[in-house]
Amino acid sequence: MSTVKEAVEVEVPVHAAYNQWTQFEEFPQFMEGVEEVRQLDDRHNHWTTKIGGVKREFDTEIVDQLPDERITWRTTTGDTRQKGTVHFERLDDTHTRVELVMDIEPSGIEKAGDMLGMIDRRVKGDMRRFKEYMEKRGGESGAWRGRIRPGE
Repeated sequence: MSTVKEAVEVEVPVHAAYNQWTQFEEFPQFMEGVEEVRQLDDRHNHWTTKIGGVKREFDTEIVDQLPDERITWRTTTGDTRQKGTVHFERLDDTHTRVELVMDIEPSGIEKAGDMLGMIDRRVKGDMRRFKEYMEKRGGESGAWRGRIRPGE
């Protein structure tokens, strides 16, 4: 597995950054290669991606979610294997540090892309676009503030 880590400082309050990240169906607005995310229930999402001309579908499960602090997930189906956590840190009333750490096991053509640093660059770009998306909006489009505990 490859580990990718990226952080950005976003000029919005921590609750706004966290709330927006819970709006999974809007991920295609700022994540390169993500065509669609369908939220199936509070814990599960179905993803459709197209990266390097390769279309993939997979499901993810949220395994830990604590409002304004973190969201942790893992894949459960499909040929894409990944797990990760996004952390939210309040810097002051109007600034938040958002850090994404992902472990990705690339398959097929993605293995070559990973060796060339493409996955790392894509995640860095996604985080930069999230920052721009939030700062342009000035606030979140929705929120889900429930708590999901590991092992539930």
